[in-house]
Amino acid sequence: MAKSTARLPACLYLDYDSAGDKKRALYTQFEAADARRMFPSWDEPGFRTTFSVEATVPAAQMAVSNMPIKDSKELGDGNKLVRFATTPKMSTYLVFFGMGDFERATRTSGNTELGVVTVRGRLPQAQFVLDSSDAVLREYNDYFGVPYPLPKLDNLAAPGRSNFFGAMENWGAIMSFETFLLLDPAIATQSDRQNAFSIAAHETAHQWFGDLVTMRWWDDLWLNESFASWMAARTTAKLHPEWQTSLDKVTARNAAMERDALSTTHPIVQHVATVEEAHSAFDEITYEKGESVIGMLENYVGEDAWRNGVRSYIKANTYGNAVSDQLWKHIEKAARQPVTAIAHDFTLQAGVPLLRVESQSCEGGQTRVSLTQGEYSKDKPEKRALTWRVPVLAQTVGSKAPVRVLVNNGKATLTLPGCGPVLANAGQAGYYRVLYAPAAYGALAASFAKLDPVDQLGFMTDTWALGISGYQPASDFLALVNSAQTDAPPQVWLKAAEVLETLQYYARDNAARSKAVSSFAIARLSPVMQHIGWDAREGEPAPQAILRERLIRVLGSQGDPAVVAEARRRYQASLAGDAKALPPELRRVVLYVVAHHADAATWDQLHAAAKAEQSSIVKNDLYMLLGVAADETLAKRALELAISGEPAATTASGIIGAVAGDHSELAFDFALANAEKVNALVDVPSRAGYYSRLAGGSTHAETIAKLKAFAEANVAANARGPVATAVSRIQFRIDTIRDRMPAVESWLAQNGAPRRADAAGARTGGM
Repeated sequence: MAKSTARLPACLYLDYDSAGDKKRALYTQFEAADARRMFPSWDEPGFRTTFSVEATVPAAQMAVSNMPIKDSKELGDGNKLVRFATTPKMSTYLVFFGMGDFERATRTSGNTELGVVTVRGRLPQAQFVLDSSDAVLREYNDYFGVPYPLPKLDNLAAPGRSNFFGAMENWGAIMSFETFLLLDPAIATQSDRQNAFSIAAHETAHQWFGDLVTMRWWDDLWLNESFASWMAARTTAKLHPEWQTSLDKVTARNAAMERDALSTTHPIVQHVATVEEAHSAFDEITYEKGESVIGMLENYVGEDAWRNGVRSYIKANTYGNAVSDQLWKHIEKAARQPVTAIAHDFTLQAGVPLLRVESQSCEGGQTRVSLTQGEYSKDKPEKRALTWRVPVLAQTVGSKAPVRVLVNNGKATLTLPGCGPVLANAGQAGYYRVLYAPAAYGALAASFAKLDPVDQLGFMTDTWALGISGYQPASDFLALVNSAQTDAPPQVWLKAAEVLETLQYYARDNAARSKAVSSFAIARLSPVMQHIGWDAREGEPAPQAILRERLIRVLGSQGDPAVVAEARRRYQASLAGDAKALPPELRRVVLYVVAHHADAATWDQLHAAAKAEQSSIVKNDLYMLLGVAADETLAKRALELAISGEPAATTASGIIGAVAGDHSELAFDFALANAEKVNALVDVPSRAGYYSRLAGGSTHAETIAKLKAFAEANVAANARGPVATAVSRIQFRIDTIRDRMPAVESWLAQNGAPRRADAAGARTGGM
């Protein structure tokens, strides 16, 4: 198990258990401005130079850096001198050095040696990433038109975790934490496999966007992160179509919009003046919004033109630095379309466009639609709307002839082939929400089953976001869920489960309301669970495996007696030696339900299992589960355990975070009261974000005052972005409970005994 016992300049010394022995490994992490703490340098991304790394290390240990080892010489005193080949010109924050009792496996992809590096004994768990890296590298070499330039590319799996980062794109030596990279056969799920692939694809994309071509300054961090996220999503969907991850773009876009619709948001391209501001720039705007805007612009100009522009940009700036406008110049030239103005609207100003479908009429087999553009805001709905040039793709339901239009100056009219309900974001590539007039919304909701799955998910997502923000009735979403067929696409039910879990959280302080929400959730979700069953079926689609795991978790949280009883039965059977009771794909979620409903004896049982566990990933999971208990007394025991010195430091901070999931105020108050011990568990750059996340789930105004007081006393003024965002989210939650939940409760009172969909008679694929 990993343990951050010290943080030397720009180094992570990680202690971990290996077959009962305590061992230590070293990994460097220089982003954003820590290279200067290791060696004198112009430690800014705009300065590039070559690096020749050499180190004296214990003879029995492995040393890894950006380049292959050039020579190694035994020194006769138990040490060896290792020299690495000289790097190409690169920015300082990408330099890497690692050392420890490592193992390495390799394969060749073209002219590149691919490697995975783990601490001894865990190498087989990295095989999936090694195999995947070959396919990803070949895809990227083709897409970018410039082959990967270094002779080797390693993925290193480090023990433990961090509150600041999960993986780092060091050129030629990508470092990720084990929980993101390794697949432990005892607990690995379909979600784990997809996440491991996605993270490896993201970090590999950085080898071009970030390493080969680096942003000139942190203002353009999105050029690194957004493109890596977009390339990873694109490549995952292409190389693994069976996973159906193309729909994930709706989820990513929604995460960005929910952050972007708060008054504390910022543009994608933002001014960064300090190290603290650079650290706080790694957020949903830089990642998910940027990814979504790239997808929209690619859709606007076409895949071929976009790729040609990217290739031209990479070739022109190889081994150099760039700013956003250089990219737009190359895209515009390749596409022969004016892209820069649209790109500026979405990258230089913050916020989310709101398109209103104001009116529609049908005549002569064509539908005429009027659109107006406003702004979607969660906490300032009365604000004067910004304007964007918005690329729109619209169609009537059932039509295969979508129409493109650029909404400019806030208005547009378009004529669509066919008569029928209008879908104003066909394919869901656009970064905007759509608010339909009541009649148009009703027609589209009635035709929900005829929409493509991606449009079903997009329509649901907008319905919920606009409903809970007051633009339309929040009950519209519940009505959609109430009419859902049991065998609707898994992504539909994943969204339904997510929202019903959120509603339960909003209702937690009102017993009658909480019971109404949970009754509705169980009535709607349990037939779906019965339909797909507890055990995986041969050949079932990947989204169904993910849905099963999610339904067990949500139904367990909602207190579904059948799910809680079955989880407890499987847990007890596994303790009695039944290996089939907890297959890997169910182990984590079943233990979550057991831990969430644990009594003191069960909590002690899980605690003993955590202490005895040898697998670092499983051990970390078990300790995290101690923090998810619904019982407040057990939650307090978990908090005390976190600062006892028993769990590893990186695990301990995670336990406190786990407690915050159901007991936000309790966890935050505990961290404040024990700040000295808690701060020892969290890296300095992570603290503002860490404390903000602990408090951010609160539903109480008192927490806002406490969080602001914490920031005043402990966080530099220019580093309070995470605090401001947490405050906005808490206030939005308070407003929602006051302004929206009474109507939700009223709807549930009238519709709280929903038609229970019968799996045997369900209609395929619809709502």
